[in-house]
Amino acid sequence: MLKKLGYSLQANKKSLSVTPSHPDRNEQFEYINAETVAANEQGCPVLSVDAKKKENIGNFKNNGTTYQAKGKPTEVLDHDFPIKELGKATPYGVYNVFRNHGFVSVGISHDTAVFAVESIRNWWYAEGIANYAGAKEILITADCGGSNGNRNRLWKYELQKLADEIEKPIRVLHYPPGTSKWNKIEHRLFSFITNNWKGIPLISTAVIVSLIGSTRTSEGLAVTCMLDDSFYEKGIKVDDDVFKSINIVPDDFHGDWNYKILPRSDPF
Repeated sequence: MLKKLGYSLQANKKSLSVTPSHPDRNEQFEYINAETVAANEQGCPVLSVDAKKKENIGNFKNNGTTYQAKGKPTEVLDHDFPIKELGKATPYGVYNVFRNHGFVSVGISHDTAVFAVESIRNWWYAEGIANYAGAKEILITADCGGSNGNRNRLWKYELQKLADEIEKPIRVLHYPPGTSKWNKIEHRLFSFITNNWKGIPLISTAVIVSLIGSTRTSEGLAVTCMLDDSFYEKGIKVDDDVFKSINIVPDDFHGDWNYKILPRSDPF
């Protein structure tokens, strides 16, 4: 009777916002698009960055299916409680938007701003410096929250240290609050990593690095992956005096979301 009345089985759909959309949401999207296109035309790298969700390391069930001999599925643990000795892995991605190339650092410590910027630093020395040594700046798009959030003082301070080190300005454009799923790294890199390792237990960091690094698509996506086994301390504070030392220049439009951090050798 329900089918005759036009009903069907349907899953829940995530479409309701917890908070109302920001009034400048669309204008910020337009701004990001225009600025990233202009940066690419000028030969600057355009990077989309974010941390993928943490994964328990161990012989746990991983959603999805793989081909196995009939009636002989891969056996995994019957619970998903983390194994303290193995810990968790946090893949932090740096996606080169216009080259369709991903670079992922797999961390085994805390997802902090120091870890986030270290991942960008690793990308620079592994790939960026070879392709963009002459670029006038690096442009980064990121969410408004988490380790790379626009209100995260440590994020900006660590970017300042990186800008000083590589002697290049670093420009950051943040997606408005509540719009992280539009960050290009989510659907151009992370979704394909998830698809590539579906049904395969993530039993070790070596397996995780290998599966991420082997991710490919018919559209030409390639991924480089490395393990970052450093320890990153949580709760580091940046006091007012240190924060004032950051050579940051806000954009005219929404300087809270869009700003440039200049090497401290460059005056305002």
